[in-house]
Amino acid sequence: MKKLVLLVFLASLLSSACEKSPVSFPVSKKQSQLIDANNAFGFELLKQVNNVEGVNKNLFISPLSVSMALSMTMNGAKGSTLDGMKSALQTPALSMQEINDINKYLLDNLVSLDPKVALTIANSIWYRNDFSVLPDFLNVNQNYYYAQVSPLNFADAENSKNTINQWVSDNTNKKIPTIIDQITGDNVMFLINAIYFKGNWKQKFDKNKTSDKEFVNAKGDKKDIPFMSQKITADYLSNNDFQLLELPYGRENYSMLIMLPQSGKSVNDLIGMLNPTDWQSWMNEMSQTKDVNVLLPKFKFEYELTMNDVLKSMGMELAFSDAADFTGINPGGNLYISEVKHKSFVEVNEEGTEAAAATSVGISLTSVPAEVWFIANKPFLFFITEKNTKSILFTGKITNP
Repeated sequence: MKKLVLLVFLASLLSSACEKSPVSFPVSKKQSQLIDANNAFGFELLKQVNNVEGVNKNLFISPLSVSMALSMTMNGAKGSTLDGMKSALQTPALSMQEINDINKYLLDNLVSLDPKVALTIANSIWYRNDFSVLPDFLNVNQNYYYAQVSPLNFADAENSKNTINQWVSDNTNKKIPTIIDQITGDNVMFLINAIYFKGNWKQKFDKNKTSDKEFVNAKGDKKDIPFMSQKITADYLSNNDFQLLELPYGRENYSMLIMLPQSGKSVNDLIGMLNPTDWQSWMNEMSQTKDVNVLLPKFKFEYELTMNDVLKSMGMELAFSDAADFTGINPGGNLYISEVKHKSFVEVNEEGTEAAAATSVGISLTSVPAEVWFIANKPFLFFITEKNTKSILFTGKITNP
């Protein structure tokens, strides 16, 4: 059996403060429909990954990376295979043309919101030079996802692997220098999406105020780790289940939302509560609050997961089977998804946030008091979002920083 591997790599580095207000651009009802679907997919993906990984592991995933990878791949899917993929992505009501149009609109607008925040998005398709790929599949990805298309001599596996990995490294500021471990005789294509984003907190933490404090992890174990601290005015919400705090980057188009469970609640309780309707209600209920005392641990970790079982549980079983239909890539058929792999990196410090994520899709032939304390000294959730579109770029769970 031949094998088609499509890799989607998303790296994010967050930097640079700016005093101006966030920039907005028009988002239609139809465009909001895809954005809401992407966020719903992200919440469900986090739930399923959390179920697989258990309560004691740090998690960090990019729903944007995974959804972009699968959206590009869906342009080669047909029939029930396409229906299953759209169901997993929460987009059954949208046509592929609508999905492609809206993704192109987002790509065009997200990269230019803040001159003080570096955001670049790059896509590429690398295919075996003797493998026939339908021109329509390549054209769609070039026209809507701005994919660079390059045939390679996969028979020279080492040089081809190095070429692709160098592209990934170049487009992620060397944060993830390699994504492909080997190219085998079954591999016929790699499709890669890379996003680079760098921005500092709008209100940086003073390094002189960073000190060791106690963190209680998911097992109940205690340890002293560096905590950043500051008193700020910030958008904030507190209810019976959690505290929710927004820490913006740059001129506030991008921000981190931190969800801290109240006493008697766990971070896994919060994951179970996540859904698009309540999420939007919580966003609307947040209000600007003075004198919020923030204690946030510094953290840095890498994460990796093969997502086959997770995505199967979300409705994509057929795409992973011998009955899959990817004749939109090659009319000969016999293509199926063999592996979806996600890798990520995140670091949070006094300056801001640095994050990277990669998704590879392989296909084979066959009310607030006057002063608030927000002390993140136990497991919590965090989300990196864009304010205008309400898109969630990254989401994570910290149980052991």
